[in-house]
Amino acid sequence: MTEKIITSPLTINQSHLSFILPLGYDTKRKSEFARSLEKNGFSFFQLENNSLDDDIYGKDIFVNHKELDQYFLPYVEHNLFPVTLKNKGFHRFTTSVMRSFYFNIRNNTTPFTIRSLDVILSPFGIVLLTIRVDLNQKELDLSDVLDFMHHFRTIESKLKEERGAKVILPSTGRSMSVHDLIFEELCPFLEKFILHDEKLSGYFGSLPYYKDERMYASAFLFCEEGSAITNEQLYRMGSVDGKLPNESTFISANNPDYIKRTLKQTLHDRWAPNEYIVVTDHAFITVTNNSPKKMERELSQYMGTHYYNLLLHYFYKIILLRVSFEYSKINWEKDEEYVKSLIKLITLFSSLYYYQEVSTRSEGNELSKLIRRSFNIETLFKEVNNTLNELYKSQENNASDRMNMLLFILTVFTVVSGIYGMNLVIKDWESPTGWKAFSSYTIFEWVSLITAVSGIVLSGFLIFSTVRKLVVNKIRKKKSDNHFG
Repeated sequence: MTEKIITSPLTINQSHLSFILPLGYDTKRKSEFARSLEKNGFSFFQLENNSLDDDIYGKDIFVNHKELDQYFLPYVEHNLFPVTLKNKGFHRFTTSVMRSFYFNIRNNTTPFTIRSLDVILSPFGIVLLTIRVDLNQKELDLSDVLDFMHHFRTIESKLKEERGAKVILPSTGRSMSVHDLIFEELCPFLEKFILHDEKLSGYFGSLPYYKDERMYASAFLFCEEGSAITNEQLYRMGSVDGKLPNESTFISANNPDYIKRTLKQTLHDRWAPNEYIVVTDHAFITVTNNSPKKMERELSQYMGTHYYNLLLHYFYKIILLRVSFEYSKINWEKDEEYVKSLIKLITLFSSLYYYQEVSTRSEGNELSKLIRRSFNIETLFKEVNNTLNELYKSQENNASDRMNMLLFILTVFTVVSGIYGMNLVIKDWESPTGWKAFSSYTIFEWVSLITAVSGIVLSGFLIFSTVRKLVVNKIRKKKSDNHFG
């Protein structure tokens, strides 16, 4: 008899949620973008400055900046915490929001507070927007928390089971989508900096390669002290399985063995049975049955070191998806230089930012390996590298064929010119009416005429195509600087 999955309730007493939205921007406008952020109340994050921590993460939650400094290897730390905007790396701007809203799902209303926002200007024209959310209601069932996360992370509701969720503004009663909440209520200044480009159309005109147009969800959940945390609950956390439209508990698997195999790849259970971390392609969730008092350091790590560890690897995946998308749109006949720019991008990425080990701590490296495995980063990186190398080799062969054809044509012209002693001029051409006598030309004069005219045309074509190629390459380089700078 087939074993059935039985979903069990789990009471969540306290929850700290984060949602990460990747966007694309023009790197040539970085300084203008930074000034706009500061004008709108954002402050540049620096390790030496602890004053920003007030109300950013939650009541009595502070991130130890010295631990951030010690947690990452020096070459990683240099990129994660640049001293100024001029230094390469991840430039984080943070602001406290502390605004309350209501989230309406199927006539169920959940009060929540947006505590703070991060806007991280990342390398190669990627912006990572982080929204920190606290659920105000205590003693929510796990299904309610996951249902909130599932609907809030959906920027554009396209599937039937995702529709119907609305954010309500308490002061006016105005109803809006999550998209409008972000781009009209929280960050109205943000949209003008988002790239709208022919190659990067879609996803609000920004990142068409980004998976299923949803934010990445992250959470630190406190369940009732001493509660048993089961495999099906952990699986549902990783899959962000909330509720069905009829309000019943949803789980996206019915095979216990499948759930065990999945958790083997996505679960960090070093501190079981009191703390678990689940990392999937959809969510990074820590759950504990200890009291908040006992978990102060762990919560601080979740907001600090684990947050940066996740961001770094999430950036890896975004860049690799970007390159995969870009080479899938290549026009073989016209994009020889574009392939070179993609090779330059992946070379810079792998040499400056892509590292196998990022942390000095054993737990940090364990989490890094878990995130890399869940994001499928190793496979993506190998695929991108191999494909770009094959593209480059193919285009080198095409260029070689074109060069051989050009040499063949030039050789023919050289031979013909040599036969005529390098003199292709016919005496009739010296008089103004000499061209009209071509009907009486001998075979040798016809060869001379055809060779001279075709040589002039070929030279003009070569000059035109060379100039055109230089102009097109300059335009492409300007565009690629916007995307890859």
